[in-house]
Amino acid sequence: MSTRTLFGLSILCAAPALAVAAAAPAEVLHNDKVVVMEYKLSPGETVGVHGDHPAVTVYFGGSSVRFEPGAGAPTETAVKRGDTVYSPAQAGQIKNTGNTELHFVRVEFLTAGLPETWGRTGLAPNYKMLIENQYTRTYDIRIPAHTNEPQHTHHARVVVCLSGAILKHKMPDGSEEPSTLKTGEVAWRRGATHIGQNLGDTDLWVIAVEPK
Repeated sequence: MSTRTLFGLSILCAAPALAVAAAAPAEVLHNDKVVVMEYKLSPGETVGVHGDHPAVTVYFGGSSVRFEPGAGAPTETAVKRGDTVYSPAQAGQIKNTGNTELHFVRVEFLTAGLPETWGRTGLAPNYKMLIENQYTRTYDIRIPAHTNEPQHTHHARVVVCLSGAILKHKMPDGSEEPSTLKTGEVAWRRGATHIGQNLGDTDLWVIAVEPK
C-alpha cells in the first residue's frame, strides 16, 4: 500500500487486488478555519483519509458507505441525499459499497474549536439544527421558491448547496447583494445579519457548517 499527500491529507492507495482506488479528492475551499474536500467514488472504489482533524461530511446522493478505521471494527451505513455526519479525527478507509456513485464533501476543522454553545442564537426559525459541539454548529436551511426568510444573524460558514436557487440578501441598512447558489456548489459565506430572499422558481436547500 502506498501513501500520497494532497493538501495536507494522506491518501491511501490500496493495492488493486484488495480494492479499487478512487480518484484523489478535490480541494474546493481552504482557509484558516476549514479545508473542504470533495469526493466522488464509483461502486467498489475506496479512498483513505489520514484523519488529522475532526470533520463534518455532507452527502449529495444516496448509496452505502463502509468506513474501516485504522483501529477498531468497520461500520457500514446507508446514506441519502442531505445526510450530514460528524466524525472525530480518525484515520481509515472509505468504500462505496452501494450500486451508485457516492458523492460527498468533507469539511475538516483546522482549529481547536471553542467551548461555547451557540444553540439557535441568531438563527431563523426555519433552520433545523443538526450538530453542535466544540468544533461546529451545523444546520439545514430551506427557503421555498419566491419566499423570504426573516432577518437573522449567522457566523462565518461553509454552505453546501443541495438544491440551488436565485438568491438575494437584504441588509439592515437597506442595501442588497446577490447570493445565488448552484446545486453542488460549496461556498464560504462571511458572518452577517440579513434577510434571505429566494427570487427563483426552485426551492433552496443547503447545509450550513459554521466552524468555531
